[in-house]
Amino acid sequence: MSDPAKVRKHAERVRELVASAVRTQIKDPRLGMVTITDARITADLREATVFYTVLGDVEEQQSTAAALESAKGMLRGPVGRALGLRHSPSLAFVMDNVQETVKHIDDLLAEAKIADAKVHEIAERATYAGDPQPYKLDDDADEADDDDEDEPARAAEVGR
Repeated sequence: MSDPAKVRKHAERVRELVASAVRTQIKDPRLGMVTITDARITADLREATVFYTVLGDVEEQQSTAAALESAKGMLRGPVGRALGLRHSPSLAFVMDNVQETVKHIDDLLAEAKIADAKVHEIAERATYAGDPQPYKLDDDADEADDDDEDEPARAAEVGR
């Protein structure tokens, strides 16, 4: 097993190498506007998964997937040489669904905003369920407190 920091470093290097190779070396007309977003490599450094996004419709995404699949062998050699490993990692390309996830999160936030506005509207029209003053006020207790305050004055008068 390799050191996790070393694995992360190799994964980042694989991402950079594949992105550079896709931009400069692959001349496949099926390749669309592709962005390499991430790469992950197994702990034994034998298999690398490269995540990518494609700008365009479903047809362009499928043609780009086919182009990357056919270029896998061409990319594996330079990646293995650049990493300096005993075995070149096999590459697997996976479509990254970042755009769909972002759209889903935006839709959820819009729904939450609408629901929050409804709650605020209801709260503005709301009134208290009971009396404005829910606590009982004991008028006798107030009078008893007034009497307690007069006791030291009476005691001073008696002590004369």
